[in-house]
Amino acid sequence: MRVYFDHAATTPVDPVVFAAMEPFFAGEFGNPSSGHSFGRTVKKALEEAREKAAAAIGAQPDEIVFTSGGTEAINMAIRGVARANRDRGNHIVTSAVEHHAVLDTCRDLAGEGFEVTVVPVDEYGMVNVDEVAAAVTDRTILISIMHANNEVGTIQPVAQIGALARSRGIYFHSDTVQSVGKVPFRVNDLHVDMISISGHKIYGPKGIGLLYLRRGVRWQPVATGGGQERGRRPGTENVPGIVGLGEAMARLSVHLEKEAPRLAELRRRLIEGVTSRIPDVRVNGHPTEHLPNIVNFSFPGLEAEALLISLDIKGIAASAGSACASGALEPSHVLLAMGIPRELARGSLRLSLGKDNTEAEVDYFLSVLPDIVARLRAVASGAAAPVFR
Repeated sequence: MRVYFDHAATTPVDPVVFAAMEPFFAGEFGNPSSGHSFGRTVKKALEEAREKAAAAIGAQPDEIVFTSGGTEAINMAIRGVARANRDRGNHIVTSAVEHHAVLDTCRDLAGEGFEVTVVPVDEYGMVNVDEVAAAVTDRTILISIMHANNEVGTIQPVAQIGALARSRGIYFHSDTVQSVGKVPFRVNDLHVDMISISGHKIYGPKGIGLLYLRRGVRWQPVATGGGQERGRRPGTENVPGIVGLGEAMARLSVHLEKEAPRLAELRRRLIEGVTSRIPDVRVNGHPTEHLPNIVNFSFPGLEAEALLISLDIKGIAASAGSACASGALEPSHVLLAMGIPRELARGSLRLSLGKDNTEAEVDYFLSVLPDIVARLRAVASGAAAPVFR
C-alpha cells in the first residue's frame, strides 16, 4: 500500500482543476496583454479566475494579485508595505513560528534598517494577543502573523490581532497558505489587509499563488518591468496556473463542507491510535484550536530522518516539518519556539491529511508504526534490535 500523508507539503492537482487548465497550455495560448482575439480570449479567462478567487475569500477582484506562489506573495506583502511606509515608521511585529518566507524577509528588512520584534508563543504554538499589543510602538507599520501553523496546525487568534492592528492604524498581513480551504474565513472577518495563498496546497498547480491586497493599502511593487496585474506584479501571467488556481479556489467550499469533518475524524483516529499503541509520545500543537488535517508527534529517543526512511520503505510518505526546510540539520524552529527540547524536536513527525486519504490508510499506518518505533528506539539505546516479520 502507498500512503500519502504529506498534504501540507503539496497536494495532487484535482482532476476538475486540471481539466480547466488544459486548454490554456496549447489551444488558447495567447498573451493576455495582446489586443487581438487570441489575447482577449485568454484575458477573459484570467479575469474570470480572479473573480472566482476573490469570491472564495470575500474580496473584490481588483484586490487579487496573482503571484508565483505563497512565498512570493509573502515577500510582496511585507516588503511592499515596509518600503512604502518608511516615512511613517520602521517597526515590524511577527511571531517566532512563522514560515521562513516571513522570518527571512523580516531579517532581510532588518538589514535595511527596519526593526523587527519577534513575539514568542506558548507551549501549544499559540501567540498571545496581549503580547502582540505590548510589542507595538508608535513606529510600528506592519504586523504579520500566520493564520495556521504549517508544522503543528495551531490556529492563531488572527481576527483579534487584525482588530488590534486596525485600531492602531497598523497594516496586518497573515500567511493563510495552510488555512485556506481547511477552515472557513472571509478577509473582512479576519480584519486583514493582506493575505498570502499558494495554489499547490489546495489541489491546484504549483508555481501559482495570490496576494490579497486590500483597497487603499499603501504599498509599492517589489519588482518592475511591466504593467501586468495593474502594475503590481510585472511579467506575462501564468495563464494555465491562474485558471487552475481560480478553479481550485472555487472548489474550496466543497472541500470545507465535505472534507473538514472527515479529516478531523481521521486526525482523531491517528492520535488515538498512536498514543494507545506507542508509549511515551507527545502530541504537539493546540488541543482545540487546530487545523483538521495536521497532527505532529514527537517520539523521544528517535531521529526523524530514520523514522521517515522506515515509513517510506513501508510506502508511507510523511515529513518532519516544513518541506521548505527539508535537509536542514537543525530541529524545527517552530517546535523549539514552543519550548520543546532539541533532542525531542529531532524526533518529530508531521502527518498532514488530504481528500483522498481513507480510514484503511490510517489503519495501515497504525499497524506498521509501533514496530518501527520500537526497532529504532532499540537501536538508539544500543539494545539488540527486535526482529519483526
